[in-house]
Amino acid sequence: MITFVLSIAILVAAYFIHGKFLERFFGVDPRRETPVRRLADGVDYQELKPWRLFVIQFLNIAGLGPIFGAVLGAAYGPAAYLWIVIGCILAGAVHDFFAAMLSLRHDGTSLPDVVGRYLGRHARRFMTFFTAILLVAVGVSFVNGPADLLARLTGIGFGWWLHVIFAYYILATLLPVNKIIGRIYPFMGAALIFMALGTGACLLAGGISGTLHLPELSLDAFRNMHRDPGENILFPMMFIVISCGAISGFHATQSPMMARCTGNERYARPVFHGAMIAEGIVAMIWATAAMTFFGGAGGLNDAAAAGKTPAIIVNEICNSWLGRAGAVIAIIGVVVCPVTSGDTAFRGTRLILADALRVSQKPLRARLLLALPVFVVAYFLCRFDFSTIWKYVGISNQVLATVTLWTISAYLARAGKAHWMTSLPATFLTTVCVTYLLVAPYRAGGLALLPAVAYPAGILAGVAVLAFFLVKVKKA
Repeated sequence: MITFVLSIAILVAAYFIHGKFLERFFGVDPRRETPVRRLADGVDYQELKPWRLFVIQFLNIAGLGPIFGAVLGAAYGPAAYLWIVIGCILAGAVHDFFAAMLSLRHDGTSLPDVVGRYLGRHARRFMTFFTAILLVAVGVSFVNGPADLLARLTGIGFGWWLHVIFAYYILATLLPVNKIIGRIYPFMGAALIFMALGTGACLLAGGISGTLHLPELSLDAFRNMHRDPGENILFPMMFIVISCGAISGFHATQSPMMARCTGNERYARPVFHGAMIAEGIVAMIWATAAMTFFGGAGGLNDAAAAGKTPAIIVNEICNSWLGRAGAVIAIIGVVVCPVTSGDTAFRGTRLILADALRVSQKPLRARLLLALPVFVVAYFLCRFDFSTIWKYVGISNQVLATVTLWTISAYLARAGKAHWMTSLPATFLTTVCVTYLLVAPYRAGGLALLPAVAYPAGILAGVAVLAFFLVKVKKA
């Protein structure tokens, strides 16, 4: 229990101490005019209240990521705690806050445009294509999952629910941000927050009374506890499985949406840094809950081997610990939370394409011309088995985070600021991604090379990219 309480306390303290340091380091200026004050269009640039900004940003970047990812990551054992806490503070929160501030300082522009500004036009073209594909993949995945679950719960056909969810996605993508997203997200956020706080309270109560035995970090915990360690290698695979809650490139694609709605730069820390810290807390709660409920990482692995998916595990925990209300909230959360990431994934795709093609999004016709082809492609993909493609989403997500961190590093270097707080995490993630692509099994998107080859190659790649960056910085 000490590990759990201490981890939550460190995350909370990081928001106040580390967050304020980042705020001063970047140079947040409450007097500076934000994009929404100059470019208000009543569609995407529309000022929202700070609490709505936080809830929308939190749901945009979270969904079920810090729940399902944490449950899957907990199969590796308490070592997952270190990545959640350290990754969230030193990588994820820095990544999210700086990415959002760069968007704020550049008219709320999408991630590919920010990347292009600091890494060159070729990087911009690549990122436009890469992020659009990734967002469509995420959106499609968050159509199939909720539709399948709703079909099982109601007995109504999968195809019917597929069309209902697509209809909602189309409306959420095309209508002004305050019409659907700004109005219903607070209610959706309540479900996610209730699940986390209720589960966290049960962990504390059980730990204090002695009815629950929460896992602790110890020397024995620094090993791979996964049921199949040969197929699920602690490094680097745990760092890919746990992205939401630690660091996720998907966040940088979502932040520009709220950057376009932020009325003052002083809201950046609570909205962007705060949402990432909140996601880390949610991940910490669910990683602990998954291990505790099944009596440790071993029991959790046995449950997964018996066919219990993260959705089933979450449902069992909520039913057991939170009672009837927990059962209802679990169903709402497992259905609704993916939808809150799917709708903004498609909306983000529209904004990225609009920025790339320099098309104003104020006229509805312009929004339709960009969005409808995206939905046609997405609908076509829903007719196929998407499980194979989804295996590549995790690594693609961390590649995106790596590129974003290098972009922020380039900005800091150009601005004459110390870049190490982002270039070091960027180097680490470069090593993680290259090592994963080399050592991961074929079915997980890797080349299945021997660790003796993959590890040195991954480390060499990270050091080489850092050296290349330093040379470029020196020349500049």
